[in-house]
Amino acid sequence: MSAHPTRHRPSGLAFALASALAFGGSGVFARPLLDAGMDSLHVTWLRVAGAALILLPVAVRHWRLVGRRPLLLLAYGVFPMAGVQALYFAAIARIPVGIALLLEFLGPVLVLLWVRVVRRHRVSPAAVIGVVLAVAGLGLLLEVWAGMRLDAIGVGLALGAAAAQAAFFLLGDAMGEDTDPLAVIAFGALIATVLLGALARPWTLPWDLLGGPLPLGGVALPGWALALWLALVCTALAYFTGVSAIKRLSPQVAGGVAYLEVVTAIVLAWILLGEALNPMQLLGAVVIVTGAFITQTAVPSAPTTTSVTGPDAPVAGPATAHSGGAARPEPPSPR
Repeated sequence: MSAHPTRHRPSGLAFALASALAFGGSGVFARPLLDAGMDSLHVTWLRVAGAALILLPVAVRHWRLVGRRPLLLLAYGVFPMAGVQALYFAAIARIPVGIALLLEFLGPVLVLLWVRVVRRHRVSPAAVIGVVLAVAGLGLLLEVWAGMRLDAIGVGLALGAAAAQAAFFLLGDAMGEDTDPLAVIAFGALIATVLLGALARPWTLPWDLLGGPLPLGGVALPGWALALWLALVCTALAYFTGVSAIKRLSPQVAGGVAYLEVVTAIVLAWILLGEALNPMQLLGAVVIVTGAFITQTAVPSAPTTTSVTGPDAPVAGPATAHSGGAARPEPPSPR
């Protein structure tokens, strides 16, 4: 049995914070490209293709992983890398950035529902409380009493991103201890580039938009700089610092800090894009983050001496969707 990785809380928290900040800016830096008329699939392809190019050395170093875990790599390319990001960018083209990200962060809640309804495992009381809070917060965010004022298609796309994020968490069960998460992410980016390329048809991409200035927070930035930021900072660097954080912290702590991504996205969208939530939506945001945080972190902090299997095995949260045993460190949230 392999030894537990060495924990180093100060550097781990620094990496986790950097990852949350890097991920949180993706929607804000993508919005000028979308507003300029670039299709959301084109923006997504630019992001994953740039990240794939940056992470290519990692993939080359771990090339044997293709023969050992082909289905795992394909799944990561389809769901976390292609699915989450394509659906999220399509959503922010129709609804505010902060709201889209809040809806996507319902992914852990969907995992709990999958575990309870499909796998028929018993979930912990804390996880149930988290689900109830998240659903209540969703009602406040969407202002359902007013007939839902947000674009219904945009909301559906964001919830689709949440479902893809839930698949990402569930895929964590299939990742062995000998598998480097960053290598899986690198191959996932390569696969997503190919898959999205077939849909986005990059040869039809309006490349001229990348050469012209685009407004962001009162400053005009070249389109290529925004695309580079999305690939380098919001994807490659965000995943690298996220994986580094998990190696230094417990999955619970790293997952908790990751929820600063939502705060980052809301604050940046307010400052740079002028997208502000009203008081009721802010309350809903707080309730959603609280509920999703409880759901995500309601996991045992150490291995149990005995494990219970079968339909009555208690399952606390996404990181412990399998029955019994300690939570295996997950890669960072796929956004």
